Amino acid sequence: MKTPVSAGSDAALHAPKAERLLGDKVYEDLLQLLGTPGFEPRARLPGETALSQRLGVSRPVLRQALARLREEGRLYARKGSGNFVTDALPQAKPISLSTLENIADIRAFLEFRCFMEGEAAARAARMRTTDDMHHIRRCRERFEQALVDGSDAVEEDVAFHDAVAQACGNRFFSMTMTALAPQTRFSIGLSRSLSGRPQGERRAMVYQEHTAVEEAIERQDADAARQAMEAHLRGGIARLFGQPG
Repeated sequence: MKTPVSAGSDAALHAPKAERLLGDKVYEDLLQLLGTPGFEPRARLPGETALSQRLGVSRPVLRQALARLREEGRLYARKGSGNFVTDALPQAKPISLSTLENIADIRAFLEFRCFMEGEAAARAARMRTTDDMHHIRRCRERFEQALVDGSDAVEEDVAFHDAVAQACGNRFFSMTMTALAPQTRFSIGLSRSLSGRPQGERRAMVYQEHTAVEEAIERQDADAARQAMEAHLRGGIARLFGQPG
């Protein structure tokens, strides 16, 4: 069966060869800029005109590279605001969104997250440093502020979970979170768009669940941290599918 591709990938595939090669170079150039001054996590990229002039390419070629970076989870777009650098720069190549092809895949992915992130939270409770705790708290506060501001808070949600994975003392947890970031964003967005609960009630529940995870990690209670993370993710399954996970 032919594997589906994203709109950005499909456009790049059918572009002239010379344009694709130039797009690859621009992609590499942008990749080198990420994390440098002005391109730090959460920074807003310059507009397309300024960026295309800086890199010496046309805007269509630049858009190909930007689309590729968004698909990989290195950038995200906000409607009317432009492109932003993600909170945690990926360390592993994300898997294609096409791997979530149906409802059964989405549920299986969320159940996988329960097991993996539950263990990550337990390890974080045992291994976390003071700096790790500050990072987790900042990400939780940014998530709360994004909700207050009326944002969908998807990026802030992903950043909170990544902060927990970073604190567990095993880089492969964080690398796996990064590789699965596109699916995580997709599943969070789907849950929020299809949840039958009122938006305010659902957001309050997610915020309380994040807080429970943070507090358990701060107390260094591994069992409570695992249970809080699993309860949070199974709550997401229940909110999406309307039944216990």
